[in-house]
Amino acid sequence: MGGPTELENLALACHGCNQHKGKQTSAQDPLTGILAPLFHPREHKWDEHFAWSEDFTMMVGLTEIGRATISALQLNRPGLVNLRRALYAIAEHPPNIN
Repeated sequence: MGGPTELENLALACHGCNQHKGKQTSAQDPLTGILAPLFHPREHKWDEHFAWSEDFTMMVGLTEIGRATISALQLNRPGLVNLRRALYAIAEHPPNIN
């Protein structure tokens, strides 16, 4: 987005999430239709915008930011859900986000 390529401007993301996000900084909340900013890991608290489904395989958006981010990055795509299921089975999921 025009800023310098330095550590403070970078965020880790898997290839799939990075491909879905691209240059987007906002997306439409599928529930309200409102354009909302995407979750910013340095500015937002994860647990204010997201939760896990009962079986810990699906991310649930609690806010416009959470829902828009899940939708834009397709955070509940089948491969991620399957990965979460496998990691949960070996006690490696959910991560401690706080």
